[in-house]
Amino acid sequence: MLRLGKAIRLTRKEAERLERITGFPVDGVRTLDGLALYVAQCKAYYAEESREYEILAWLIDNEVSRCLAAA
Repeated sequence: MLRLGKAIRLTRKEAERLERITGFPVDGVRTLDGLALYVAQCKAYYAEESREYEILAWLIDNEVSRCLAAA
């Protein structure tokens, strides 16, 4: 991820990994707030009390942390 202040640009690999994990396109994510909103919407879509949701939420959080660490 490239970052300048609050503006971000995900690399193609990062966007592909997030799309593969969430099932939603990452189009339009251009700020840190936009990334947080994307993550919140994805988690809300899949939210339920199950082990599978916990794993999915962990995968999403882990991938976002990887992106932020690379910036």
